Amino acid sequence: MSRAEDAGEKPARRSRAESREQAINEIIDIATDEFVEKGLAGARIDEIGTKATKRKIYYYFEGKDELYRAVLERAYARVRASESEVDIESGNAADALRRLIEHDVHYHARHPELVRLVMNENIHRAEHLKQIKTLPQGNRRVIGMLEKIIARGQAEGLFRTGLDAVDLHLNLTALSFYNVSNQFTFAHNFGVDMTSPEAIARRASQVSDIILAWVTKQD
Repeated sequence: MSRAEDAGEKPARRSRAESREQAINEIIDIATDEFVEKGLAGARIDEIGTKATKRKIYYYFEGKDELYRAVLERAYARVRASESEVDIESGNAADALRRLIEHDVHYHARHPELVRLVMNENIHRAEHLKQIKTLPQGNRRVIGMLEKIIARGQAEGLFRTGLDAVDLHLNLTALSFYNVSNQFTFAHNFGVDMTSPEAIARRASQVSDIILAWVTKQD
């Protein structure tokens, strides 16, 4: 029971906008599971509609393709939002970059759905990503963060010259991604559990060491 109910007060009503946002997120939650497991081609509105009524799906989305784009858009928005909360100000640039790298490794491990969605969208040659107009600007935020860290590291005399933020993002994302995308085949081939908290922490430390060795200025 809420405090308002305990005090005899009626709980505050959600606004229409809040109710709409909640309904959309509930649909996207269910749709994410469906698209992750079956891909765009295999997913069916009928299956998603067993929990979120088809009437609501078609009220908020024109069809499966638009719903799939909404799933992609939210997945990307969430990882970018999480990165924006990483402290890149305290310590030196190497400290800041390590925090961001370790965050990304842990985020991918906690959100395998993002990895599966990205893998599926690559099969479709980014056909649907290209139709989401807000994505380039949102994804540009992490490049801006890396540009800031690079410039600071170079000013501090820690990082070498010639570093490119997009290259840096590519490398740290690739090393964060593999731990999730190949966890089943790698585990089968080598008997390594890549999903335990200890394994993820070890991987985060390793990826940070690799990237920092690449960007650090050599004496």
